[in-house]
Amino acid sequence: MIDIVLVEPEIPMNTGNIARTCAATGARLHLIEPLGFDISDRAVKRAGLDYWHLVDISVYPSVGDFFAKHGDGNIWLATAKAPRSYVEADFSGDVTLVFGKETVGLPADLREKYRDRCIRIPIRAEARCLNLANSAAILCYEALRQQGFPGLLDHGCMKEDF
Repeated sequence: MIDIVLVEPEIPMNTGNIARTCAATGARLHLIEPLGFDISDRAVKRAGLDYWHLVDISVYPSVGDFFAKHGDGNIWLATAKAPRSYVEADFSGDVTLVFGKETVGLPADLREKYRDRCIRIPIRAEARCLNLANSAAILCYEALRQQGFPGLLDHGCMKEDF
């Protein structure tokens, strides 16, 4: 199982795109408050998120509450400040991918506590970072690739008579 954790996400479109990735892959989505937007049924329907019912989503008042409920086993923190690339991470088994808010990333105390679990996506030196939704999709699909795409290989493939 893949868990995607967004710590205080600010931009609804990013969370919507990540929710779509979760819907398509079966990953679970965890949102840490405060959120920069409304995820009520009314707001979701107004945004046209017709896949929202496919997303296993949970909301927590703090990072501490998330860890109290789920622990921190096989956790990986995505940050542009990480010392190593995600290709060095072992995403086998259940994995938790943690992402920070769009404007400032993950809190320094969280990065320091899990220093050996911080990973980055390689980019050009001139670029600050990738979009949050793109980063989540890249790491989610890398985890799925390492796990052999459980339950996904028979879906979306071309048939001879298309």
